[in-house]
Amino acid sequence: MSNIQLQTHENNWQTRIGKAFLCDRAVLRGRDLHHELGDWNWFAVYLYGITGREFSENQIKMLAYFWIATSYADPSIWPNHVAALGGTVRSTASLSCMAGLALGEASIYGRRPEKRALDFFYRTRESLSKGEALAELIERELIERKTIYGYGRPLAKIDERVPHTLVMAKKLGLDGGQYLQLAKEVYHYLKNNKGLSINISAINTALVADIGLSPEEYQLFLTPCFITGIAPCYVDTRDKPEGAFFPMRCSSIAYQGKPKRVW
Repeated sequence: MSNIQLQTHENNWQTRIGKAFLCDRAVLRGRDLHHELGDWNWFAVYLYGITGREFSENQIKMLAYFWIATSYADPSIWPNHVAALGGTVRSTASLSCMAGLALGEASIYGRRPEKRALDFFYRTRESLSKGEALAELIERELIERKTIYGYGRPLAKIDERVPHTLVMAKKLGLDGGQYLQLAKEVYHYLKNNKGLSINISAINTALVADIGLSPEEYQLFLTPCFITGIAPCYVDTRDKPEGAFFPMRCSSIAYQGKPKRVW
């Protein structure tokens, strides 16, 4: 950034996003937060803040279901585990839950793979529209990027969330989109040729592509998603004796490295 650009922004911030006029009103993307948006669904307001667009009631229900379907209050899941450790050492709720959320942006699960899966669907649909064959596109993706996110699953062969999400999509009339059909076609190819199953990332991102979110918008929408499983794990360990979350005695550690350090 040049000095001229810095000076332009030195004492002002020009924005169309929002402003709080204290003692008067609050504005979000040109709308009065309390008078115009006060009766909206929370997810609708959240998406409006991210995208500046309104979505149908069924689209909001579908996207909200993504949060419900992944609300696993299991402390063995990595983000939940971190929050549970925070609770057992009596850290605050905010610090514990935010530390857990930070782990939701991992390389093999959570936000980053889903963003990449959505990008794959957009790129693949564009290439298909130019006459390229799906099999060739899939094989090229595997060669160039090694992985097609949304297919296969760490630690498990199948994803139990998939059938429930598909049922919800059908119930809401959102099961006929071109990207969802593309996700299924990719699955059939990978299942037959690579033995890979489909996981929830492919289903969710295909539905999102049909709704029209960009990868960046989708990542923002899903960033807090795991909180519905994280918070209960924090509460669980907080309400038990301090330090009781899977303590380990020194004799249980199987050490095979260099000679132990002399302290």
